[in-house]
Amino acid sequence: MKKSKLRFECAEKLNKLPPYLLSSINKIKLKAYAKKLDVIDLGMGNSDIPTPRHIVERLCDTVTNHPNTMRYPQAKGMPKFRKIVSEWMTQRFGVKVDPETETLALIGSKEGIAHLCMAFLNPGDIALIPDPGYLVYYNGVVLAGGKVYGMSVLEKNNYLPDLTKIPENIARKAKIMFLNYPNNPTTAVVEDLNFFREVVKFAEKYNIIIVHDNAYSELTFDGYVAPSFLEVPGAKDVSVEFFSFSKMFSMPGWRVGFVVGNEYVIKHLTNFKSYVDFGIPTFIQLSALHALKEPGDSIKEIAKVFERRAEKFVKELNKIGWKAEKPKATMYLWTKIPEKFIKMGSLKFCEMLIRETGVVGLPGIGFGKHGEGYVRFSLVTHDNRFHDVCLRLKRLLKG
Repeated sequence: MKKSKLRFECAEKLNKLPPYLLSSINKIKLKAYAKKLDVIDLGMGNSDIPTPRHIVERLCDTVTNHPNTMRYPQAKGMPKFRKIVSEWMTQRFGVKVDPETETLALIGSKEGIAHLCMAFLNPGDIALIPDPGYLVYYNGVVLAGGKVYGMSVLEKNNYLPDLTKIPENIARKAKIMFLNYPNNPTTAVVEDLNFFREVVKFAEKYNIIIVHDNAYSELTFDGYVAPSFLEVPGAKDVSVEFFSFSKMFSMPGWRVGFVVGNEYVIKHLTNFKSYVDFGIPTFIQLSALHALKEPGDSIKEIAKVFERRAEKFVKELNKIGWKAEKPKATMYLWTKIPEKFIKMGSLKFCEMLIRETGVVGLPGIGFGKHGEGYVRFSLVTHDNRFHDVCLRLKRLLKG
């Protein structure tokens, strides 16, 4: 094939993004597979738990018997979907949102967060993001032409940002603040609404949009119940909140979520989406609203699986001398790298982990500079495999 003499250049903003967290890890992982190594992949938060049967059956029935649901959908989500979401918010959190003006269907919360950045950030606008934090906050801001100010979320502060440490000149220029509790990657939770109250006051003072990512609201353990940011009086005046069916109902590949909250923000995010996508396929919306309306024990059962895995993994890790604590929520374990390996850094450590043990974890540095020294493991493999993981890690620690 003749090589083209033409030279193309991508947009400068793409070159401003850091190397994708998984790229170097994936390269080593593929080499491990090629060598026939028994890889145990605890990297990406990609649930291995099957979507509940009644949701799948609803999809099959809809696609088979209602061909009109395969036509173009409404970008903002069908009215029935938004109505059920509104009712769920009231039942679950005691929060009332208007299904017409304060509710929007999303092709997954990741897409919605990135689109919100594009809808509200002008070149040079500042966004406050947690460090460490979910990658789409940083990437969404950069792709929109905005500037990132990292809010340190440290273990000594229970992984809550100290709002008093944000410089006055930054706070006055900031347009958006991202928060995420229960948290990815640190698994941190808010024990009460006091921190959220502080955030609402901060947002009112500096005219900042608060974006609370509540994707893990239903993956909670030991009786902990995650709140909604919108439970705080005045929160709807300054914020929107994102939810995901990926975690709640183990539907990561279905790509469905929703955002609720401030009418002005929802309006302009809806407007932006109308230019770039057609929304969620109607047959998936009908399956998702069925899940919310008739959840049965699905949510509790999925949470129980991750809680059981967390307990087993933590117990096994501590048994081999790797200190770990059971999280109160999410599908992850966030642990410090063992002392003997701390100097090599989290990326080199995770690369070595794959090469020498076949176990895949994600380096903390990939989530921000304050993630250095940590590794995130996703609880996305069969329960029995965590014993295998720890047998391998034990050999590594003794080597």
